[in-house]
Amino acid sequence: MMPREPSCEEVMARLFDYLDRELEAPDRAVIERHLARCHACFGRVEFERRLRARLDEAMASRAPPRLRRRLERLLDELESSHPDS
Repeated sequence: MMPREPSCEEVMARLFDYLDRELEAPDRAVIERHLARCHACFGRVEFERRLRARLDEAMASRAPPRLRRRLERLLDELESSHPDS
């Protein structure tokens, strides 16, 4: 359980649990109160949220056919040069 007034370091240590919604409601509320008053931590959380959103968008789109063929060729070459892997 997190103390009532966590430090920035404690909040950042739980950042990914918070963003992944893996915290219990009381711990989540403590972090949200901290974020409401700490601009540095709020900024870090917003950066991580935006980064995750961009990564989700990128993962939703397919690579262009030319890039896919190139990657497949590179993977084939790598696999043939390391057959035991």
